[in-house]
Amino acid sequence: VRDVATGWSRGSRGDGTSHRRWKEKILEILAEIQAPLSLLMLRLCNWALLKLLNRLFLGVQLHRGQLEMVLRAARTPNVPLVFLSTHKSQLDGLLLTFLLFSQGLGVPRVTVGSQACSPHLRALLARLGAIFLPSRMEQALSDKEEGLLEAVLGTYVEEVLRSRQPLLIFLEEPPIALRLSAPAQQWLAMVYRAVQDGAVPDVLLVPVGIAYDVIP
Repeated sequence: VRDVATGWSRGSRGDGTSHRRWKEKILEILAEIQAPLSLLMLRLCNWALLKLLNRLFLGVQLHRGQLEMVLRAARTPNVPLVFLSTHKSQLDGLLLTFLLFSQGLGVPRVTVGSQACSPHLRALLARLGAIFLPSRMEQALSDKEEGLLEAVLGTYVEEVLRSRQPLLIFLEEPPIALRLSAPAQQWLAMVYRAVQDGAVPDVLLVPVGIAYDVIP
């Protein structure tokens, strides 16, 4: 990130000014990507989801054989987990996070595209573990700005994997099915690059499936 930012700010008048300028730019990008997890919000949403699920569904079934394989993968030392899932409804992220959290697997970082949502909803989801593609990634940017954006985002994904936080990537966006979405391609490319560059020695790709009798 420092190398890219130095190239981006090269040619400006003062070192102190340019340093402050790219640091502010990086902090803006980070603020778009993530927010610190809120344990209080997680506990409240855990309680609220139980109430919501009881009202929405007659039952939620968890496949014990598949759960055992996921737990076995989680016990692999020094290898981060990347969950890959189909995307059937807007509830998938909350439901899968709730199920993984309830089984002692921690709170996964749920990848989200740069689609528009209200600032309040975005802030809430970020506190619950969502990480967002910066909205500017879909805009026409200069090569330097695009390079800085990709460097910050790529480094962030490397740090998530290095700290062994589970990462949940949805392979498409509802209601589109059987087609790898553009955000999924970007997230998977960053995971691949983190392994290729040696930021982590390996990752475990764990497929998880979710199905509804009636999609909510």
